[in-house]
Amino acid sequence: MNHYVDKNVKLKRTLTLAPVVLIGLAYMDPLVVFDSYGVVAQETKGHVPLSYLVILVALLFTAYSYGQMVKAYPVAGSTYTYAQKSIHPTVGFLVGWAVLLDYLFLPMVNFAIGSAYLSAAFPQIPGAIWVLLLAIMITTINIFGIKLTANMNTLFVTFQTLVLVVFVGFMIKGLVNGLGSGTLVTLDPFYTPDIDVSLILTGASILCFSFLGFDAVTTLSEETLQPKKTIPRAIFLIALIGGLLFTCTSYFLHLVHPNFTAFKKADAASLEIAKFVGGAFLYSFFLSGTMVAVFSSSLSSYASASRLLYAMGRDGSFPKAFAYLHPKWRTPVFNILLIGLISLTAVLGELEVIYSFISFGALIGFLFVNFSVIAHYYWRQKQRGGMNFIRYFLCPTIGVMLTLWLFTSLHGSAMLLGTAWLVVGLLYSAFYLKGRKPVFELDIS
Repeated sequence: MNHYVDKNVKLKRTLTLAPVVLIGLAYMDPLVVFDSYGVVAQETKGHVPLSYLVILVALLFTAYSYGQMVKAYPVAGSTYTYAQKSIHPTVGFLVGWAVLLDYLFLPMVNFAIGSAYLSAAFPQIPGAIWVLLLAIMITTINIFGIKLTANMNTLFVTFQTLVLVVFVGFMIKGLVNGLGSGTLVTLDPFYTPDIDVSLILTGASILCFSFLGFDAVTTLSEETLQPKKTIPRAIFLIALIGGLLFTCTSYFLHLVHPNFTAFKKADAASLEIAKFVGGAFLYSFFLSGTMVAVFSSSLSSYASASRLLYAMGRDGSFPKAFAYLHPKWRTPVFNILLIGLISLTAVLGELEVIYSFISFGALIGFLFVNFSVIAHYYWRQKQRGGMNFIRYFLCPTIGVMLTLWLFTSLHGSAMLLGTAWLVVGLLYSAFYLKGRKPVFELDIS
């Protein structure tokens, strides 16, 4: 059974801070703020920027906890490894199982969105053809190595940022010329007398999936130079940059189109706004940016999902075939192909169900990385005096409380589907793993 694992074939360290940050931002997708804006604007009654600030504050504490755990375990398994090593192997497996909801289903979401846009532009071509073409291209690029993925994402994130800047520029020009609210400065997106805190939290819980990039890059620790130094910095920068971009962009979206009840189609509200402020040019330019975003987010989510499966296969939680690395390309080829096959189910649609899965899995991961800091540093290593109390107990405890707060705002379908997924994982753990400890121990000294 162990012939799949050649310990002489390892993931190749090539990544520095900048490409890691770019992979994380690509995973988050700088343009995702436009995809979810209309729905969340109606959910929060026009307070989308405030919801982004709430989730940003909450996740900066969790980002700090990720940074602390990367220093302890700079390996490819992310939250799965942290909970496994710091709390208990079974807990670690269940956390990894939950986080797989994010990693495995995000490419499917991207392909479904991409297929929808391309089908609208070329109605004579069936949507299934676009899904197949996207899956083939993304799978092939990921197989040929993380460096190629990083280089592609550098180009894509640059273009997405350009689209974002142009869109915001058109909105500012429109506001100066009297469109929408006709002002550049107002507190309305953040506070109005009729504000409902529960709706703000519901909006924040929906938006949490937008921040998955800072978590995803922890799976690249074994392919990053000086991971104990580079990954924590990247995590914080990804969360902060992404959060500020989302907050500022949604702020201008509200100002230029304050009547959030007037959208013809909430999930395509940004296309309406693009045409409203920039005509056919901005409409087409924004559409091209959205397709690039689909491509770059898919590249990054493939990379992260395949590394998590690799880590779980390497230590025996999954069959050893998941731990295979191609001797030349140093990539987990079988895992990448499997993700490609799963992503083909995008032809079935049902995006609301997939989004529910993603939100549940994300918050489970955020919750347990905070628990892992407390378990590893505060309880196991007994680092409790002075600033250590703040670093290893107070900050992660705040992260736990904020994450639980967001959990209470999840829709019932997310809780039901997520719980069912965890029950399946628990049964797998009980009857296949039978409580055995991981068989692979990586030297991280």
